[in-house]
Amino acid sequence: MISLNPEFLTKHGKKEFVVLPYEEFEALRDYLDTLEDLLDLRKAKQEEAECPTISLDEAKQQLDLS
Repeated sequence: MISLNPEFLTKHGKKEFVVLPYEEFEALRDYLDTLEDLLDLRKAKQEEAECPTISLDEAKQQLDLS
């Protein structure tokens, strides 16, 4: 898990903004990018779950790669 050391900026006594060290921001951004990719993959797999498939051997045979 990512270790964060946020500094909170307040306005009228309420937390309004957060400041992170740049390295932590980059790590968080990379983590979120990876998570988004994973969610996209899961969505695509779910959408294609009922589609017909063929084995690698069948694909090679159809493409004359055997």
